[in-house]
Amino acid sequence: MALNLFKLEKLEIEAYKKVGRGFTDFVDSMTVMFNPTTFSEKYAPVYQRAQGVNSQGREAKFAFTPPGDLSLKLIFDGSGVNFYGAEQIAREIMGESVAKDIAKFKTLCVEMNGSIHQPNFLKLIWGDYEFPCRLSSLDITYTRFDRGGAPLHAELAATFVNDESAKKLAAKSNKSSPDLTHLRVVKSGDTLPLLCKEIYGSSRYYLRVAADNGLDDFRNLMPGQKLRFKPLESGEEAL
Repeated sequence: MALNLFKLEKLEIEAYKKVGRGFTDFVDSMTVMFNPTTFSEKYAPVYQRAQGVNSQGREAKFAFTPPGDLSLKLIFDGSGVNFYGAEQIAREIMGESVAKDIAKFKTLCVEMNGSIHQPNFLKLIWGDYEFPCRLSSLDITYTRFDRGGAPLHAELAATFVNDESAKKLAAKSNKSSPDLTHLRVVKSGDTLPLLCKEIYGSSRYYLRVAADNGLDDFRNLMPGQKLRFKPLESGEEAL
């Protein structure tokens, strides 16, 4: 099953007290008013060259890839033109407004959580996509106001930096680690047992992967087909 970032589900922001983002660490969450108008990821692999005489002609060797950045543009609008009547009435009854929505965003993402003396650990969830992160920058532009000066329309440009736990980052340094979810695009000659062998270290999981991806016939993979390989469950070992 391929990831689809642009489903109808709205982007959710969850806040946690610890980097592990466990159930007991949960602080609060919010669903954004509208899905992001732009969604961009940035990665910057680091390469090193040997130092010394004649080093310029030497191959640049891969060192590491630091956590990536995710940039979003979000819209908050309180004019009512983007809601059906019942939804707008519900917002008014609940006393919701652009100012309150942005205040909650700041509470979750920007302001210091007094119990941990730093801003919250975040998780962005959009359809199948999950991104553990911290907010690194936020620009807010207000463009419309009501007669009392309250904002009716605001655009948020937010950048989040990947903030996975040390265990997961270490696992990602080994691209074939069985502790992570992997996506593969099928190439000519690929078979499900061979892909399982590459990722899990054993081909014995091919039937489970076939079921996870809704494959009726795992023997006939199509080039360009996208497959998801879920992490091994706790206690499982790749043989």
